[in-house]
Amino acid sequence: MAGYDYDLFVIGGGSGGVRAARVAAALGKRVGIAEEYRYGGTCVIRGCVPKKLYVYASQFPEHFADAAGYGWTVPEASFDWQTLVANKDREISRLEAIYKRNVEGAGGEAFHSRAMIIDPHVVHLLGEDRAVTADQILIATGGRPAAHPALPGHEHCIFSNEAFDLKKLPKAIMIEGGGYIAVEFANIFHGLGVDTTLVYRGKEILSRFDMDLRRMLHETMEKKGIKILCHSVSEWIRKRPDGRLDALVTGGKVLTVDQVMLAIGRIPNTENMGLEGIGLEMTKTGAIAVDQYSRTNIDNIWAIGDVTNRVQLTPVAIHEAMCFIETAFKGNPTAPDHETIATAVFSQPEIGTVGLSEDDAVKRFPDIEIYRATFRPMRHTLSGRDEKMLMKLVVDGASKRVLGAHILGPDAGEMAQLLGIPLKAGLTKDDFDRTMAVHPTAAEELVTMYKPTYHVKNGQRV
Repeated sequence: MAGYDYDLFVIGGGSGGVRAARVAAALGKRVGIAEEYRYGGTCVIRGCVPKKLYVYASQFPEHFADAAGYGWTVPEASFDWQTLVANKDREISRLEAIYKRNVEGAGGEAFHSRAMIIDPHVVHLLGEDRAVTADQILIATGGRPAAHPALPGHEHCIFSNEAFDLKKLPKAIMIEGGGYIAVEFANIFHGLGVDTTLVYRGKEILSRFDMDLRRMLHETMEKKGIKILCHSVSEWIRKRPDGRLDALVTGGKVLTVDQVMLAIGRIPNTENMGLEGIGLEMTKTGAIAVDQYSRTNIDNIWAIGDVTNRVQLTPVAIHEAMCFIETAFKGNPTAPDHETIATAVFSQPEIGTVGLSEDDAVKRFPDIEIYRATFRPMRHTLSGRDEKMLMKLVVDGASKRVLGAHILGPDAGEMAQLLGIPLKAGLTKDDFDRTMAVHPTAAEELVTMYKPTYHVKNGQRV
């Protein structure tokens, strides 16, 4: 390795890339990392961090309304979009500086430059117009929102990246898509007072989540005033003389809005990096193909995170980075564990889920027990808010192992994180039943559902 400039060169300064660079540098390795935009990547700069801040902002109207039931008189509130954007920018800049400082503090060298691989051991830094050599190269360039070039008028649309920095808050928005990004932004904009319509081609929002969660969230969102059009797509977008947009959707309905946001999936960032030139193997979706240890078909080149299109979640990229360090630099080959990953959708109410949905469990196990409860959260009893909470456990009838846990309601994401531990450990429903409840909490329902709501045997509910 002494013949190279670096023991490791990382391309991409997001959560996965920065973690790998920082830890490798702390081990005494000579590390370089290049990021062409801003350190922190999708999650910190234009993803989950600013999204969660906007979720908080959008929840205040309901908090103000609910306060009356608890004896508070809240004066008429007003909202300033520019203040939210400016405060968000300040926090993101703070985090960006920390990410870069952590790498440099560990002894790594950080570059602000686009990087191309021109040889399995050579990286060209375009911003500095020079080449560096590395023994090992890690690609962690993430992904970006999928475009829709076939849509007439697509040039008038925005994506999640732009939604955080609009010059002014729209009065009306149409969001196309039914995944977590589309659903979260629909709730954000609605909570900020925007007339919001969600357009989704599927039969129900949030595919791959448990159907009970999907249906109940759909119903709750519509009760709040969000319009949801399933089995629908936009057929064209046209700009009006007044600057607003007309969107023709399935069935001939034309929506007139201020913004159209496309949230129809994400694609890996692999273009114009020289990957084809060095013979790096790609998947049909344009992602980098890797083995179980995140190694590409070229021995010294690795890839982690969204650019591999395995599981597109920030904690997964970080986990893959740590496994890469174990494999590449510690002589301890470690494959990332992509099973039983807890996740959340920060809708309103939010979703927390881990493990198998009922539909997936039924396909894999002949006897399934379903424990299900819906109730009004205690916080809504005095406020009078007509909003229910859902708790659901999916259990293997033979072994009693809890296969899935699904929650819709306040703090669902926090509960899912903790539920990830017993489900990862393979604990049984008996273990849940032996656990003492914390009262009064919503989470106590998870350990007090003693009798199955129903069974599913060989695909049939009984």
